[in-house]
Amino acid sequence: MENLPLSLFEIVLTAIYLINFILVVDLIFRGKRNIDNTLTWIVILVLVPPVGFILYAMFGRSIAKKNMFRVKEKEDKVIKDKILESYVEIESNLDPYLDENKDIIYTLANSNNAHFTADNDVDIYPESNMFFNSLLEELKKAEEYINIQFYIFKDDRIGKEIIEILKEKAQSGVEVRLLYDAVGGRNLSRKAVKEMKEAGVQVANFFPSFLNIINFNINFRNHRKIVVIDGKVGFVGGFNVGDEYLGRDPKFGEWRDTHIRLTGSCVIDLSMRFLLDWRYTTKENLDLAKYFTKKREKSTGNVGIQIVSSGPDITELDEIKYGYMKMIQKARDYVYIQSPYLILDKTLMETLKVACLSGVDVRIMIPSKPDHPFVYWASYSYAGELLNYGAKIYTYGGDAFLHAKTIVYDDSVASIGTANMDIRSFELNFEVNAFIYSEEKAREQRMIFERDIENSREITKEIYESRSTYIKIKESISRLLSPVL
Repeated sequence: MENLPLSLFEIVLTAIYLINFILVVDLIFRGKRNIDNTLTWIVILVLVPPVGFILYAMFGRSIAKKNMFRVKEKEDKVIKDKILESYVEIESNLDPYLDENKDIIYTLANSNNAHFTADNDVDIYPESNMFFNSLLEELKKAEEYINIQFYIFKDDRIGKEIIEILKEKAQSGVEVRLLYDAVGGRNLSRKAVKEMKEAGVQVANFFPSFLNIINFNINFRNHRKIVVIDGKVGFVGGFNVGDEYLGRDPKFGEWRDTHIRLTGSCVIDLSMRFLLDWRYTTKENLDLAKYFTKKREKSTGNVGIQIVSSGPDITELDEIKYGYMKMIQKARDYVYIQSPYLILDKTLMETLKVACLSGVDVRIMIPSKPDHPFVYWASYSYAGELLNYGAKIYTYGGDAFLHAKTIVYDDSVASIGTANMDIRSFELNFEVNAFIYSEEKAREQRMIFERDIENSREITKEIYESRSTYIKIKESISRLLSPVL
């Protein structure tokens, strides 16, 4: 029988099998991922080759650190050196905080060069109106510059309100920069961007899509939400800019999130984080003296804060995760966690289990409904496992969605920011959190959590074990995929 020529389909399929084999070899011998992540990708590439190839191309690629930030290391060091000059006056204020928190402070300082400042004030906003009203008010007060960065920025009702203020400020001579993520901000219209630029607003998007269609870096998103106004006031937390965050989307109903308003020296750290992202995205040669050498008014606050960044560009370390782990390890009375996603690697899972077995009151609150189904059911699976060790699990609201990213322990330290309690936030996304050293603020965050319990359902072992076979199947599949979600 004559050998028939290979069809185009057979050629493509053979090529995919060959490429997948090379990828598997690369994952085994060259990759530096955790073992769960590696095994999950190998299973996907082997069992469903064509689909696995597409998924890996979109979500599985590692990214070379040298290609992440093209701003030279020495240029970044210039910014950090300028910031250090701002901290000389408050170095002596560190001592009172070291007795109880030396290990956390040093962990974050050594892993992330996170400066500790002790002259700060913090306002915690657990409601959308509180946050947006404060943000709008502060934006209107701007006199010198506004640096604003969100993962999602829409030009809907609340977005237009913010855009109008930015345009007015730019036209009045205020320096205005807006940075948004290309994927998260895909619903920001070209018309709105054009109007802002014409008004003098500088606009940039992080990791832009090719021809506004294909994004080769879709797996690495800038999830940070930072606002800095005149170097005096800063905002960081979970809210993005969109009407759904004000409860105007019936799909989610009430949106339960947490954001904070900051004053004091920690605002300089937020400014540094924004400017590093801006410099990478735009390659703008900034006048650093404007932001870091100008004499600032002495703050009267007494809250200790470290601004901690994480992302695949910084180091091999998972800086924010280390902070979370230290908080859980130090807890003697309680640790309360809120996160829309609960995808735990082995280290965090074991840390939480040990805390439970040690008699610590571990309470974790997740949403009652999904925004990403696979992630939700994987989260439910991890939560169910912790029930066996004594953790208390709550699902927030019925028609509401929980999006807050908070952790607090023993009325001692709280962390509020953009990082979820999941592998993606720790290893792939660009995140930023404020670690807050204050008995008063930690107690306030605990009380917010306890109020949220009143609008939550506790998932007991009996409830969890009575779930349907269909839910168990969804959990099992989602749990298998969890290292790459």
